[in-house]
Amino acid sequence: MKETEKHNEKIVKMTFASVYPHYVKKVETKSRTIAELNQVIEWLTGFDQNKIQELIDEKVTFETFFKRATLNPNAELIKGLICGYRIEEIENPLTKKVRYLDKMVDELAKGKKIEKILRQS
Repeated sequence: MKETEKHNEKIVKMTFASVYPHYVKKVETKSRTIAELNQVIEWLTGFDQNKIQELIDEKVTFETFFKRATLNPNAELIKGLICGYRIEEIENPLTKKVRYLDKMVDELAKGKKIEKILRQS
């Protein structure tokens, strides 16, 4: 699937607080924990549980969320399909970062071992 400007604009305006409950529901229905979800988010962004909650309370957009993040240098090792998009082909930097997060949450929900989700070089 080819990314579009409309799709990228939609992601810019989306708030992390609106998506986080969906992440929680997705992982919990697959018998994973919020602690594991937060561990994945922290690996990718550097945000600990308290900072994640602050960002939720502040209702930051994904644009602000990732501007404040310190992206893990191994994030580029996240590859594959998510939501019909091949991550390594996404050109828009923000959209790519959001899809990194989506992919990691998806892997968690699918039962992948946490050590494999948290990519090491």
